[in-house]
Amino acid sequence: MGRLGQPLSMVDGPEIGTRTKATFQSHNGTVEHTGLVLPPTAPKHITIKLDNGYNVSFPEADLLEWDHLHTPESSQTEALLAPDGPSGLPRVRLIHTGGTIASKVDYATGAVDARFEPEELLDALPELASIADLDAVKIGNMFSDDLRPQHWNIMAEACAEAFAAGCRGVVIAHGTDTLHVSSAAMAFAFSGHGGRPAGPIVMVGSQRSSDRGSSDAAENLLAAVHWAANGPLPNGEHGDSVVVVMHDTSSDGVMAVHSGLGVRKLHSSRRDAFRPVNAQPLAKIASTPSGYAHTLQSGYERVATVPSPRPVTEQPSLYQAGQRIAQFVAGPWLHAEHIEAVVGTGVQGVVVHGTGLGHLPIDDPQGDAPENQLLWRVLIRCVNRDLPVVVVNQCIHGPVDMNVYSKGRKQQSMGLLGHGLNSTPETTTTKLHWVLSQNMDVADAMKANLCGEHRKTLME
Repeated sequence: MGRLGQPLSMVDGPEIGTRTKATFQSHNGTVEHTGLVLPPTAPKHITIKLDNGYNVSFPEADLLEWDHLHTPESSQTEALLAPDGPSGLPRVRLIHTGGTIASKVDYATGAVDARFEPEELLDALPELASIADLDAVKIGNMFSDDLRPQHWNIMAEACAEAFAAGCRGVVIAHGTDTLHVSSAAMAFAFSGHGGRPAGPIVMVGSQRSSDRGSSDAAENLLAAVHWAANGPLPNGEHGDSVVVVMHDTSSDGVMAVHSGLGVRKLHSSRRDAFRPVNAQPLAKIASTPSGYAHTLQSGYERVATVPSPRPVTEQPSLYQAGQRIAQFVAGPWLHAEHIEAVVGTGVQGVVVHGTGLGHLPIDDPQGDAPENQLLWRVLIRCVNRDLPVVVVNQCIHGPVDMNVYSKGRKQQSMGLLGHGLNSTPETTTTKLHWVLSQNMDVADAMKANLCGEHRKTLME
């Protein structure tokens, strides 16, 4: 046991990589913590990873005493399970882009390492060997908020290569923050021109890191591989070209299969953060004593069991990374000079998140809001320059309907696009980028239902 009565240098304290039980002086008296000593998060601090997965840090000078406990050997030295070779199971490829979904903790160092080789995945989740003949590739190790359109192209081409190599399905392990944006991008890449992927493309992530007892990583990944191996082949017309598989509720046991074009991350930390927008999940995947099993939603079952007339897309259509889309939020703080300043940088499209049914502050009925008239004028100038302006819905759920109020009809007469859209703001913005990349007529393409991004029943 070590005891201190003066400021501590780490030479005198518990060593990094060892387990310790340490007592610290805090504002509320003494506190005791047990866990793994990590590299400090700040100079002259001690950082401990607790057994529940959370980290705590204290100034070195506040350490009163500690005990050295047994430290587990590094998992890096353990023998890894090797695939047995062709198993007769469906072949599935895992494409790793980053995030914690395909990671495993090394309890000797506290580090979370990306595991993307088949033997490493089997070492972490041996159950995978009973679901699919798995192979894996790493195309990146990025936080999803750092992904750009050029990375969508890499993902799409990696999916095409997997299908060309004979894979039945593909699983893309992805960080959760922009997972729903990438899922929409993959859907338009494979189905925007009227085709469909050769097999299921499944996006999957985890809300809780794999070193926490509440992690959702294992169940999500197992369910995603199950869908890639056993789910119905995508129809391509009903938003199923790309799906997102994540926890259905905050409890374990059931995962939801969402359309990649109709889902959004609606919570920053809950395990069931991904929820459908203007839709229902396509299916549910349950963990049973005999393995994973899926149940199709009745409406989707009717179309999933009918052969699709769409041809298989062998080469996905890609995105021009140089396209610039500006986004604004309608409300009391939106001014004409904001739009003018950004449009002046040379953007190719403008998306405005409208209020209610898709309204913008462009009227001045009392004569005391001249800034609204200025906003109306700048939007007219955008349209006159053939710069597409698309209105999406701040409400998330429900359509953009510019036929209900005179304000909406005025916006349509101005040439603003968006009437009838009911896909998520992210899906609509991604679609605009794809349409511009394909040199399509923007007005016609944005109102068309290309691959299940719009559900006409919402406008009936």
